[in-house]
Amino acid sequence: MFLPVNKKDMEDRGWAQADFVLITGDAYVDHPSFGTAIISRILESHGFKVAILSQPDWKSTEDFKRFGKPRLGFLINSGNVDSMVNHYSVFKHRRKRDVYSPGGKTGKRPDRAVIVYSNRAREAYKDIPVIIGGLEASLRRLGHYDYWDDKVRRSILMDSRADILIYGMGERAAVEIAEALDAGIPVAEIGWIRGTCVRSKSPDIQEGDIVLPEFSEIALSKESYCRSFAKQYRSNDSVLGIRLIEKYDKNNYVVQNPPQEPLEQEELDMLYDLPYMRDYHPSYEKEGGVPAIEEVKFSITANRGCFGGCAFCAITYHQGREVRARSKESVVKEAGLLKQQKGFKGYIHDIGGPTANFRKPSCRKQERHGMCQQKDCLYPEPCSQLEVDHSEYMDILKTVREMDGIKKVFIRSGIRYDYLLADKDQSFLKELCRHHVSGILKVAPEHISPGVLKNMRKPAKEVFEQFSDKYKAINKSLGMKQYMVPYFISSHPGSSLKDAVELAIYMKKTGFIPDQVQDFYPTPGTLATCMYYTERDPFTMEKIYVAKTEEEKKMQRALLHFNKKENYSLVKKALKKAGREDLTEVLLR
Repeated sequence: MFLPVNKKDMEDRGWAQADFVLITGDAYVDHPSFGTAIISRILESHGFKVAILSQPDWKSTEDFKRFGKPRLGFLINSGNVDSMVNHYSVFKHRRKRDVYSPGGKTGKRPDRAVIVYSNRAREAYKDIPVIIGGLEASLRRLGHYDYWDDKVRRSILMDSRADILIYGMGERAAVEIAEALDAGIPVAEIGWIRGTCVRSKSPDIQEGDIVLPEFSEIALSKESYCRSFAKQYRSNDSVLGIRLIEKYDKNNYVVQNPPQEPLEQEELDMLYDLPYMRDYHPSYEKEGGVPAIEEVKFSITANRGCFGGCAFCAITYHQGREVRARSKESVVKEAGLLKQQKGFKGYIHDIGGPTANFRKPSCRKQERHGMCQQKDCLYPEPCSQLEVDHSEYMDILKTVREMDGIKKVFIRSGIRYDYLLADKDQSFLKELCRHHVSGILKVAPEHISPGVLKNMRKPAKEVFEQFSDKYKAINKSLGMKQYMVPYFISSHPGSSLKDAVELAIYMKKTGFIPDQVQDFYPTPGTLATCMYYTERDPFTMEKIYVAKTEEEKKMQRALLHFNKKENYSLVKKALKKAGREDLTEVLLR
């Protein structure tokens, strides 16, 4: 049974009042791949009544009063994606499709949705607590560079006027806030919960707290911005993390409490065992449904967190580097549920997560002492303390694929090939090729230039080539014709036109012509975005080249699609500008 989406649904349940109204910029999809579903269902499991206000009309307060005044508060997110990323391409062109809206139609949510929804909710009921969360709020929790305004913006707490911001994976924090409000504690006094940020007029600065550079400093000085980012990055750990305090003016501060501890296996199993409907709300059927469900409807999330540390990825700042995984029993149980879903044809599209072949913390030391602050688990090469083991993952995949009614189990989540190669037992790669590739394996070397890879925090080109050779050899030994398609990023911080030319020549020689090229997109919260804005590595303060003009970005992109006729003139221009006109015939013949 779906949660109430209107007053009649509430009345049918016998509710006089909802405890919380959850406002979201996405259409309502009750599936555990959607944050709205997870937060609403876990609150429901703790006895709270949650109503869903999806994609409300933000031009007035009328829609925000649909359920009447909530007893405890409004919970607000922009949806599964930052609303600005949802609306605009990297070249800031308006997107023509929104897969999180009915029928894929655009215009169902405002720009900067969390700010707009929060202010409308506050106008509707001035005395009701407003709690914001989700990706948009999480990545904008402190002063941050905003690509669309091309400036440093304030914490989203300031512009939304919300009472509390939940960052990261917010299940535990949401329940703790709900219980505190239910106990009668005023929202202004709920300032201690891990995984949250609050506004304060005069924070009680304690020994050990980190006072970040003031907002006025980071808005004007890129060096100060780097120092602030580095402190935030290193404190984003449940073991080592401490309170961060950012000052705005004499009587305005934002206080970030330490991160919540990651959910352990039992808690994750419970979370995915909640009574999700696993589909979009039936009211969207007449509009063609919600396209985003198609990618995840027959997939299983088996883990969360990622210690890969890619500079361009927001997972580090949102989910964190601490990996946790569901039990085999929980994954197998969900596979059984998928078999009962309408439209299931025997194919499970994915069993994975941010990185499919991560199943546990990177090392034993990390669980007790936190993530290393001065080095990465995999970059520039796997740490000597890294524990590499694919046996449990292989066992889960084998058990699921041998279930009655299951024809094939694919792996669509990213595979870290450097982690795979670090495993002394190479059985997993053979299992992957034999059972879990749909003819084409997608991998993400991202680039081949040493300088660019350094700024990406990705392994050297030779590691990718070693993996590629092994993949080909195993498929040959199995008598299987399967291919590999690499993903590359253009215009990443550190990538010059010469680096893009180097990558294009590499692709020409190897025959790796990418199906897709991803332009680097400076989204809030990532290390690479800090590099893009400041043109520095925030940990070393080393200067970094950044392609910022639209012309150069288009040239770098065109070089990676040199085989397309429509890119001929741009590629020729790029080669001339890079001083490599000698390569014109090589690339364009």
